[in-house]
Amino acid sequence: MKRVILLGSSGSIGESTCKVARALPETMKLVGLGVAKSGERVLAQAREFGVKAVAVSDLGAAEKVKKDLPQGTKFYPGAEGLSRMVEETEADMVLVAVVGTAGLAPALAALRTGKHLAVASKEILVLAGSAVMGEAKKNQRQVLPVDSEHNAIFQCLQGAKSQEVRKIILTASGGPFRKSSVEELKKVTVAQALKHPTWSMGKKITIDSATMFNKGLEMIEAHWLFGLPMSQVEVVVHPQSLVHSLVEFVDGSVLAQLSVTDMCFPIQYAVTYPQRLPSGLPPLDLAKIGSLTFETPDEKRFPALRLAREAGEAGGTLPGVFNAANEVAVEAFLEEKISFPRIWEMVEKVMAAHANEKKPELAAIIAADQWARAQAKTALQVAV
Repeated sequence: MKRVILLGSSGSIGESTCKVARALPETMKLVGLGVAKSGERVLAQAREFGVKAVAVSDLGAAEKVKKDLPQGTKFYPGAEGLSRMVEETEADMVLVAVVGTAGLAPALAALRTGKHLAVASKEILVLAGSAVMGEAKKNQRQVLPVDSEHNAIFQCLQGAKSQEVRKIILTASGGPFRKSSVEELKKVTVAQALKHPTWSMGKKITIDSATMFNKGLEMIEAHWLFGLPMSQVEVVVHPQSLVHSLVEFVDGSVLAQLSVTDMCFPIQYAVTYPQRLPSGLPPLDLAKIGSLTFETPDEKRFPALRLAREAGEAGGTLPGVFNAANEVAVEAFLEEKISFPRIWEMVEKVMAAHANEKKPELAAIIAADQWARAQAKTALQVAV
């Protein structure tokens, strides 16, 4: 039985994790749940799974949750609640699926207290890859990927040595505009950008998929997860989204991981690793699919990949600046304050203005994140 603390239990990854827990009651037990504001949802989950602890970071929502918690459930309110719950609750693994920088401190707390870490939040490794992987090595804990692409690479690398790997290849759907010209991209509307051809996701990640910033963040995350330089991390466009990623070895062999597009697959593998257990999810019908296609991404039309490579190679605080500036730019686009291509332009401008700190402590990482947001908002005001 693997005891799991789930942070971000009300989001799409959180709900999928709950689905896996229901399917594997003798293998996986949720012992702690954390959310930002979704009080009613976390209360329902706490009752269903009989968890030992609940954390709610928003104080307004926390007051309401506290009144209705099941008797005997420990409660952790406020901004520090997630980390305190992780430190004080007995568990084997912490699965972090909270958005933004909020998951960073709990992730480090998990590793420091001897728990394995399952990562669904890209920001954790983008902002602090060196610190997180260093803490994992120091405490002899595993960092297991939940993103479908990184989970696929993790599966393909089983039994392989780093010197046997030539490169890892992340697949990208290409989003709704993979065939659009530069001129057409200038006219993209919010409604068009939110129509993803494959996945049903939240607004932010859907826009990131359309700009390919999502894939840029995944490149940096892969660099830290698998200990490979950015030069060995590539992207290929695969519109069917059935090949979740690939690994090319030095002898020319390429291994790929395929499955239907359901996040329960990578979540279950991360939780049950190193075991593979049956699931109720359908297998691929390759004959019915018929064909799989691949394309080289156009970095001139989608500069996010180039910017990600620059940020990842520079390291330090620059990847966090890349991420934070993008978050502000995406929000501005969703509010129809800037055009679609301005997302890339704003991020590049903020990155160029940043004085990179190569070996930052956690405080410096958070400070760079805040600086980038302020800088992006200033650039936005100038643009408007």
